[in-house]
Amino acid sequence: MITCYLRYIIDPYKLREFEAYGKLWIPLVERFGGQHHGYFLPSEGASDVALAMFSFPSLALYEQYRSDSMQDAECQAAFRYAEETRCIVSYERSFFRPVFA
Repeated sequence: MITCYLRYIIDPYKLREFEAYGKLWIPLVERFGGQHHGYFLPSEGASDVALAMFSFPSLALYEQYRSDSMQDAECQAAFRYAEETRCIVSYERSFFRPVFA
């Protein structure tokens, strides 16, 4: 299993737009075989940092999702929504593997 961790710098004045963006992606990731763990929006502390996490059974399946999402109309619409609303300033992506007892 591989978990993708996304750290976003968002426009704090466009929090509603970013939340709508997140709600677009949760079912899309799941449709492509991932398990979405949610988006996490600012509450206390920094008002311009948001997080998201989702997992795929393997890095290869994640890479397939990335490739397939570039050809998917709904995914492309979600990308365009972020561009049009300019709710995301920047983001960084990291990958983790879980450790279980």
